[in-house]
Amino acid sequence: MSYRVGVDIGGTFTDFFVFDETTLETRALKVPSRPDEPGAEVLEGIRQLEARFGVAPGEIAHFSHGTTVGVNTVIQRKGARLCHFATEGFVDVLELARLRTPDVYDLLSKRPAPLIPRERVFPVTGRLASDGGELRPVDRASVEAAVGKARAAGAEGVVVSLLNAYRNPAHEHEVAALVREMAPDLPVVCSTDVWSIIREYERTVTAVIHAYVQPRVSHYLTSLQNALREAGVPAEPLITKSNGGVMSAEMGKTACAQMIMSGTASGAIGASRIAALSGYRDAIGFDVGGTSADVAFIADGRPQYGVGETIGEFPIYIPTVSVTSIGAGGGSIARIDDVGVLKVGPESAGAAPGPACYGKGGERPTLTDAFAVLGYVGRTDLGYDAVRVDVGAARRAVKTLAGRMERGVEDTAEAIVRVAVSGMYLEVSKLMSSYGVDPRDNALIAFGGAGPMTACFLARELNISTVVIPTAPGVLSAMGGLIADLKNDFVRTVYADLHAGTASAIGEGFEALRAQGERWLRQEQGYGGPASYIHSADMRYRGQSFEIEAFLDADAIDAGDVAALEEAFHAAHEQLHAHADRAAAVQVVNLRLVALGRTPKPRFEAAEETPAAAEPEGRIPVHADGRTVPAALFRREDLRPGHAFDGPAVVAQSDATVCVTEGFRARVDGYGHLILTQRGESGCRSTR
Repeated sequence: MSYRVGVDIGGTFTDFFVFDETTLETRALKVPSRPDEPGAEVLEGIRQLEARFGVAPGEIAHFSHGTTVGVNTVIQRKGARLCHFATEGFVDVLELARLRTPDVYDLLSKRPAPLIPRERVFPVTGRLASDGGELRPVDRASVEAAVGKARAAGAEGVVVSLLNAYRNPAHEHEVAALVREMAPDLPVVCSTDVWSIIREYERTVTAVIHAYVQPRVSHYLTSLQNALREAGVPAEPLITKSNGGVMSAEMGKTACAQMIMSGTASGAIGASRIAALSGYRDAIGFDVGGTSADVAFIADGRPQYGVGETIGEFPIYIPTVSVTSIGAGGGSIARIDDVGVLKVGPESAGAAPGPACYGKGGERPTLTDAFAVLGYVGRTDLGYDAVRVDVGAARRAVKTLAGRMERGVEDTAEAIVRVAVSGMYLEVSKLMSSYGVDPRDNALIAFGGAGPMTACFLARELNISTVVIPTAPGVLSAMGGLIADLKNDFVRTVYADLHAGTASAIGEGFEALRAQGERWLRQEQGYGGPASYIHSADMRYRGQSFEIEAFLDADAIDAGDVAALEEAFHAAHEQLHAHADRAAAVQVVNLRLVALGRTPKPRFEAAEETPAAAEPEGRIPVHADGRTVPAALFRREDLRPGHAFDGPAVVAQSDATVCVTEGFRARVDGYGHLILTQRGESGCRSTR
């Protein structure tokens, strides 16, 4: 027998999703995360998989893993102490950034301090022209002076990012070679080796983030590899990437920018699979864990992608699954600020001590404690019996705020939920507005440990008529990593007008990118299956400041069909901006290629639905909308395809608690998903 295992490490729990390649059965497990000892939670999970399900470590043939170690390093500013070697006269690129105010409605808003402060940026003499030609050679003495200053500044690494290097990386590579000669123990990174794109700030900040997290990411991945070997797992671990694919852990040590949003991308991939299965191909992925809520837009069954996503306070220009993160999760701490306003998050109780109701020493009230006080949480143990809920402890924690608010404990708990949901409402609204999409036209795919708990409350505020709860919502991100394909992005800046004279150069550029993609799949990843490629280009009308991505037909590229390439851009521009100028000249800035290698995936078969009213295990009191009402209590394992019931109700299961508020009707579909529809609403139209 052989098993495929997907793992997602969150701030509170580490999730395991197991697929048996022989029987096609799936299993799920949660264990507490161990931020104090990375890798320990993986070892514990592997031990429990064998004890509970008979999954022997030696039978694990595939191991994929999503991690937040990179993004957490940036958010906490605990990365490497770096220096930046810049072209003489251009040392302020990180300080200037894009001169954008983080919050245009805040007169006191300040841009974040760069990860490399100005006093650790040193000039290098040498200059390339805009076409890549050399205007002035690299001056060895200037490099030697910069290395000496870096040594004096206590540098743990150097980022070399020079003007116009995207056209010609020779100067960056020459400077890097000199640094290695003069200071062999000082790690050095070239911006063009990380992500070779036009525009100095975008290329530089991406390289800086890569170098900033690299030591911690490399240490973490090495610890993971050692832990798996110690446990007897023969599979080489794969790491989920920001773009929704996977790559080897060994490559992840040197391609850190590619995996910076590893954990959040896995959730979006899993949500898109559930959206397709349930027939709601236009959906909002709503992943609420212990620390944050991650929201992604899914169109036609696929998560959306973009560049310039924010990591902590900084943009990164590697292609990523577009995810908006909100500092409100099940472990988010509720507090009253200095002016008496109730706030929830972004501070989290994390895995230790966790919410007060976890009984691990937590005393401050969290969102999960509020749900325990309201009566929704605490009917069963959580996290596959990892946590026994202490409702009394939750009440004591919430009571510390109730006195200051001059409210009852239940009313205070309800206020905590409303404040948390209001933050989620704001961010979801902003995300959907950016796509020009009405949230009411989409289903809400709720997952994560706290997603099913809060989904109906959010859907009610957004007037979303349909909520989909997966069969195992608490471990969906782990499943997303398991089903992800081998995937890598490649880019080449050409910066040329699009006409018959440049068609051959564009074709040659894509041919070179395909060769890179083939080499990455076959040699670096050891993939032997069929490969596929997605071609696109960043294009604009001549005179525009910024470009948009247009997807291109491979046959049109190879044939040099300029008209077809132009029309692809016009159509993309029209879709985004509602107009196109087909008589205007078009420029191609970047060529992009995605190389894909398909991986085996679990097959989910729909069972026949037999309509019937579900019989509750009992009735429990819950506090809702300022009053106590009886709610039906169900066990998720007792519900069968076709079962239906009305809210208010609570569905208890090992990895999450589903809160069905009054006004929603629940139905179990053939895959075991809970489809919650607001009564009186028509609901989103399923494509199944």
